[in-house]
Amino acid sequence: TRLVATVSTMPGAMAAAATALGAVPLLVVRRISANVQGMLLGFGAGVMLAASVFSLLLPAFEAAQAQAASELGAATLVALGVLLGAGGLLAMDRALPHTHAPEGRQSAAAVWLFVFAIALHNLPEGMAIGVSFSQGDMSVGLPLTSAIALQDIPEGLAVALALCAAGFKPPFAVLVAIGSGLLEPLGALLGIGLASGMPMAYPIGLGLAAGAMLFVVSHEVIPETHRNGHQTFATLGLMAG
Repeated sequence: TRLVATVSTMPGAMAAAATALGAVPLLVVRRISANVQGMLLGFGAGVMLAASVFSLLLPAFEAAQAQAASELGAATLVALGVLLGAGGLLAMDRALPHTHAPEGRQSAAAVWLFVFAIALHNLPEGMAIGVSFSQGDMSVGLPLTSAIALQDIPEGLAVALALCAAGFKPPFAVLVAIGSGLLEPLGALLGIGLASGMPMAYPIGLGLAAGAMLFVVSHEVIPETHRNGHQTFATLGLMAG
């Protein structure tokens, strides 16, 4: 168990490092156009959608079929996990204060709530990594970690840009963006605990992680790419992802 925990938290740390990678360019380039930001976020959303299907839902269904007596039983297990994941994120979304779009220099408090929202949604991404590695299956864990890391790059950029727009210095904005990714290793540990307790927990855990990621993409990332009137660029980025 200790070895699995170490193996799972390392990819979680890699995903957190990808958030930092997205923010660091602001130390050199102070302005990035809104259409490029929308395309990058759209690309991240597309990658997350693909990862949810190919690295979470399909492996979850295969694992559930190995334990359930029928395809209907397997589908029910996975669907239960998806609903639990989405429902948990919805409950967090309603209970914890945050905002979906920073409002610039006039509203620093809204910017901090936006940063909090990004950091909060890194937790289920880390959980997905932990669940995917909990059975030692690299064919599930590695593609998922790569997809989440790719998606974290534009997220880190979005956090740093929002803080700079609110008047904070770029080095501080980059440090906060790096900090926002630190929930991913913690989420990876939670994911291990969730999925390694009993065999039935693995497919349900994969479904739960998929539900949480689909909720984040639909509720946070895609709406964010459409707020500034660059829907075409965002959609092209999503399709590329």
